[in-house]
Amino acid sequence: MGMIKKPPSIVSFHITDKPCYIFFLHIHEILKPIFMKKILLFPLIFILLSSCFSIKNSKNEDPKWISLFNGKDLNDWTVKISKHEVNENYANTFRVENGMMTVSYDGYDSFDQQYGHIFYKKPFSAYFLRVEYRFVGDQAKGGEGWAFRNSGAMLHSQDPYTMLKDQDFPISIEAQLLGGDGKNDRSTGNLCTPGTNVEMDGKLFTPHCINSNSKTYHGDQWVRAEFLVLGDSIIHHIIEGDTVLTYQKPQIGGGNVSPVDPAVKQDGMALKSGYISLQSESHPIEFRKVDLIDLESYMNDKDKLEKVLLKIKEM
Repeated sequence: MGMIKKPPSIVSFHITDKPCYIFFLHIHEILKPIFMKKILLFPLIFILLSSCFSIKNSKNEDPKWISLFNGKDLNDWTVKISKHEVNENYANTFRVENGMMTVSYDGYDSFDQQYGHIFYKKPFSAYFLRVEYRFVGDQAKGGEGWAFRNSGAMLHSQDPYTMLKDQDFPISIEAQLLGGDGKNDRSTGNLCTPGTNVEMDGKLFTPHCINSNSKTYHGDQWVRAEFLVLGDSIIHHIIEGDTVLTYQKPQIGGGNVSPVDPAVKQDGMALKSGYISLQSESHPIEFRKVDLIDLESYMNDKDKLEKVLLKIKEM
């Protein structure tokens, strides 16, 4: 009887992925009798293993939410309030209460145009941002009439450390969040442009604000606002699943921000990336969720980007 050649040991393969390794062990046990009969089926094993890793890689391409607000503290955020130095959280304006990021004014004698913003620690370029918010309580004494139930998510914002001490708003694209007064129509998910311009319908749009076509949200109800931002190409505002506003080519320009460092405000410069910040404009507001899906890695592959956006839409 001739000597039977021992089949290659699977342990000679360096497989670090546990599910695929277990899968490989099962295949080895199933095919061991066939190997003993000198029938080599490496192409089959290769195909099976390729399928295993392909499935895993496919799962890795699923969009992953990043929680910008952890529900516990503001350690990942930087505060900049007008008339105060960066990181001076005047009167504890921004705080965490009951697992929510809360903007409050109980420590103010008068609001006195002390507009504030709280910035996430790192900038983003292409992303899908989700914010869940609600307005509560009464407006702070001294707040402007237009600031009643008014806040915003600032997109592609300048670095808070480049803002002047008395600067009112960061150079940014403001996704304006508004609440109803109980009677009149008042859309949310609007656009305002402190120190910026955008294009709409192929033309430069220079007015400071434009309303979306959203419904009005009265009272203290929670509202889900989402924003699809693809670098300096296109931005969509989405309220409760409905796209309510779209524009293109965000860029530095225009007014409605003061004072400002001219070295930072370079008119005509495309806004390809920037920080995300949330506002304090004199009306108390709560944020229970601030999440983001980073789309930067998909921007050079249109097909992958479209697939990921479809998955996000189905979430």
